[in-house]
Amino acid sequence: MANQVTDLHKAWETTENPELSSEVQSLKEKLGEHSKQLELSAEKLNQLQMENAALRDKNKAPNTASNKKRRFNTRV
Repeated sequence: MANQVTDLHKAWETTENPELSSEVQSLKEKLGEHSKQLELSAEKLNQLQMENAALRDKNKAPNTASNKKRRFNTRV
């Protein structure tokens, strides 16, 4: 049912108002471009989060060793 309404609406747009149809097409293209940019940004964010986690883990090991050494020195 929803598809039929959408199809009728599209048919009305193209026959009754070609300027509106052109504007709708332009907006759809912009939406497509923005969707692609958003997808690329999400991928980049995911990559940066993974790199951040790896660096955090790499940094955690020296800090843990330093903390253990510091605790040992304070007890002695």
